[in-house]
Amino acid sequence: MTAGVVTGRNSGGRRIAGLCLGLAAMTLAGCATFERVGEPSSASQLPDVAPRAASVDSAETLEHKRLVALYGGEYQAPALRRFVNDILARLAPASETPSQVYRATLLNTPIVNAFALPTGNIYVTRGLLALANDSSELAAVMAHEIGHVTSRHSSLRAEEEKRAAVIQQAAAVIQSKQKGEEVQATSKVSIASFSRQQENDADQIGVRVISRAGFDPYGAARFLSSLGRATALRAALLSPRSSGKPDILATHPATPERIALVTATARQIGAPGLGASDRASYLAAIEGAAYGDDPSEGFIRGPRFMHPRLGFAFSAPDGFVLDNSAKAVLGVKGGGEEALRLDSVRAPAGQSLAEYIASGWVDGLIASSVESLEVGGLPAVTAIARAGEWNFRIAVVQLDQDFYRLMFAVRSLNEDADRRFRASISSFHRATAAETARVRALKIAIVTAGPGDTPATMAQRMVTPDRPLDYFLLLNGLEPGAALKPGERYKLVVE
Repeated sequence: MTAGVVTGRNSGGRRIAGLCLGLAAMTLAGCATFERVGEPSSASQLPDVAPRAASVDSAETLEHKRLVALYGGEYQAPALRRFVNDILARLAPASETPSQVYRATLLNTPIVNAFALPTGNIYVTRGLLALANDSSELAAVMAHEIGHVTSRHSSLRAEEEKRAAVIQQAAAVIQSKQKGEEVQATSKVSIASFSRQQENDADQIGVRVISRAGFDPYGAARFLSSLGRATALRAALLSPRSSGKPDILATHPATPERIALVTATARQIGAPGLGASDRASYLAAIEGAAYGDDPSEGFIRGPRFMHPRLGFAFSAPDGFVLDNSAKAVLGVKGGGEEALRLDSVRAPAGQSLAEYIASGWVDGLIASSVESLEVGGLPAVTAIARAGEWNFRIAVVQLDQDFYRLMFAVRSLNEDADRRFRASISSFHRATAAETARVRALKIAIVTAGPGDTPATMAQRMVTPDRPLDYFLLLNGLEPGAALKPGERYKLVVE
């Protein structure tokens, strides 16, 4: 969660239609953060000598800055960055454009992602580095991005989108509105299919590049398998009822399809055992790397969430699984039968809490249920809202210049559910200096398995919010029921 719990704030005038349904629906309209800048100097304060003209960033530099800011800033780990760039230096000569210079930027986010700019800037998140298990897997990810660069996929996609926009506009003008909408829907599918083909192409290029660079070509399949398992585990925790079916408009092919494709491509090169996986060097490089949320942006420990920089903490009801997104803290329980959301807005000038909660930012509010109270020594107000088959317990707590909004959704707001929700609201408080001092970031530790170690004993040493055994197996590329090899090194998440 970034500044203000949500990345942004609003004036409180935006409406949540019906407060929406369930976890996915408990998402507010996008808010924007506006930082105050200094007032312009008066003419009398201007220097006698005119200043030099300010440099203007290129489009590539601006995009680089935008991406870095979007993904939590650069992750400062010089030795790890050198390790990643050394792999890139091996990949470049094996690519279709060996003269291209590539540079790696590590991003400070637990999200598993990688992408590239046409300039050769490759971006890798620390979440991806934690998931990969050897150098060949990381090489496969970066070679995939190199494939996008050498194939000019970004410019080709931009041209396709421009062409589709022209066709849509013409159809809307010349033909009926319905026909225009049909053309628009068809073009969206066409662009998505075009992009999925690009992903397939980049996957195949990546396998060939890592093989020519001396890495194990089967590293791509192993990483994609871990990626699929990570996605499934997250879905099981946050949305157990998800169908798992790929969206027809998704720009990436389904993970099983990608695994089959890269495996077939690797088999065309040779049987398993080719090239180096370089697991030992990779594990040594990522030892000590940060894992999970950056504590400065808030962190989760079981049902508890704390934001040291913003100075607050609260505990969700028992059984909730929490997720710290860029816009809010979200939580679900019971397969989505209950949900919660915590976000914040700047306190509107001159508006009381009672006035704010009834100001129209949420539909279905029951005016007679509005109740003033004190939460952790802070002024607060709570109320009930109803929308369709959902009932909501809402609270707004004032902390300094911000209003923190807690929203709980349940189909039946019975006495037990309301009691649990009120207890969670009451747990919200200003974090003490002692609490903040106890904050310790999670990191990757590399340990050697002993003769009696099993995945279960290793999992007991893991510090993760939920399902430590599943996360131990996932982070080490192990299947359920796998046995550990004494003397082999494995990843743990520790404080």
